[in-house]
Amino acid sequence: MKRLLILAAALAATTFAARAETTLRLSHWLPATHPMHTNGIVPWAKSIEEDSGGELKIEIYPAQQLGAAPDHYDMTRDGIVDIGYVNPGYTAGRFPVYELTGVPFEANDGPKAAKAIHEFYKNGGYAEKEMGDVYFCLVNPHNPGRFHANFPLKVPADVAGKSVRPAHSTMARYINSLGGTSVQVPAPEARDAIAKGTADAVTFPYEAMKSFKMADVVKFHNDLPLYLSSQVMLFNKDSYDGLSDTLKKVIDDHCTPEWSQKISEGWSKYDNEVRQEILADPAHTVYEPTPDEVKLWRDSVKPTMEAWKADAKKAGYDAEKVLSEYEKALADNGAKY
Repeated sequence: MKRLLILAAALAATTFAARAETTLRLSHWLPATHPMHTNGIVPWAKSIEEDSGGELKIEIYPAQQLGAAPDHYDMTRDGIVDIGYVNPGYTAGRFPVYELTGVPFEANDGPKAAKAIHEFYKNGGYAEKEMGDVYFCLVNPHNPGRFHANFPLKVPADVAGKSVRPAHSTMARYINSLGGTSVQVPAPEARDAIAKGTADAVTFPYEAMKSFKMADVVKFHNDLPLYLSSQVMLFNKDSYDGLSDTLKKVIDDHCTPEWSQKISEGWSKYDNEVRQEILADPAHTVYEPTPDEVKLWRDSVKPTMEAWKADAKKAGYDAEKVLSEYEKALADNGAKY
């Protein structure tokens, strides 16, 4: 009997060890020093591991190790990775409803907008319509981004004739509407675009001045908050469906609007800190537009919004209804511009 008990205990220990080795590979394209990696993705993954009692392990591959930034949606859908950190704006026209989140002058706060967008997009059913071939988990925008340039950029007319690296397809459309030329490269390649002279300006949050080492190639900053670049965390469907009900619940508990806000807070805090550093640095010029100039900027977005509405209608959506739902979610969460 004693021998049988010892054997049973050994088998139980072996079974637990096997369960503990369930590993999910998470891929993203940010550097490992980026605040979203250190203050967002890593703590989120660790919380999942802890809440699973050690049954789940998440291996994180930063800096495009497993694939280029624009490929991360397909990498996740196709099972190349189990979890993908995706910028939907890197694939123009693919997610017409989600592209609304990149239209300027809609949201004024990254973490609050994260919760609002999650509620609007996932809970409103749009995620299932546009991203139904993956398991939609989280939303992660940065704080509203600005123009950063190697020349004085004060009003919309200053963009005309210049080459600008946009944050995503919606901002590319906006820059083109102002008479600029968009140089569409992923965030990790933006500094090279400026350094090599293929771009004169970028759209980024302030943290990129350090995270992507932009501060030595752009010295002029228009301090008007403009737009969001809103990333998403997605699971491969088979990877998620293959988990036990218990482990699915652990994942579900980490894929909520509240977690979307929480995972975005570290990035926001870092962005605010870098902004203060740039404001205090005499090597940089931070320009605050006048009220009249702010009106010029806000008026300049109208063609971009109308173009988004046309795209949404073409895709079969009631554009005014979608916009109303989005703006209500922002307002309900204190994030409406």
